[in-house]
Amino acid sequence: MKLHVKNFRQNRPVKRLGAKNRQGAAMVEFAIVAPILFLFFFAAFEFCRVNMIRHTADNAVYEGARVAIIPGATAAEAEAEARLILNSLGLNNVTVTVTPNTIDRTTEEVTVSAEIPLDQNSFIPHVFTSGRSVDRELTMRREGVRRDNTAS
Repeated sequence: MKLHVKNFRQNRPVKRLGAKNRQGAAMVEFAIVAPILFLFFFAAFEFCRVNMIRHTADNAVYEGARVAIIPGATAAEAEAEARLILNSLGLNNVTVTVTPNTIDRTTEEVTVSAEIPLDQNSFIPHVFTSGRSVDRELTMRREGVRRDNTAS
């Protein structure tokens, strides 16, 4: 005759030592770590946005200057080109300046500058960018103008 012995250890739930003391510990740990984690995420988003603004401003002043150095171009056309590129990001309160205001046959160099305040152009409240701005400027020699101010 065979005797079947039931293994009672497999059927009983296992109690961990100190299980009652661990209830809610994960929630408390998350409550401590979450603000720091979110701060890092928002800081990363904001620094990416600032980099995107910097690179767009570089491109805008370059393209504006390229328009301005072509013979027959005006300062208004150069400013419009720079603003067109800056508006692709939906930036607010952007200042674009073309120097000189009047471009004629004897103008040797043209400077296009852009100033973008970061306070009005950040995704989150301006904790990291308060009072700062992105300033970009580019000077290019005009085509068809010699150093002695005679047009070729």
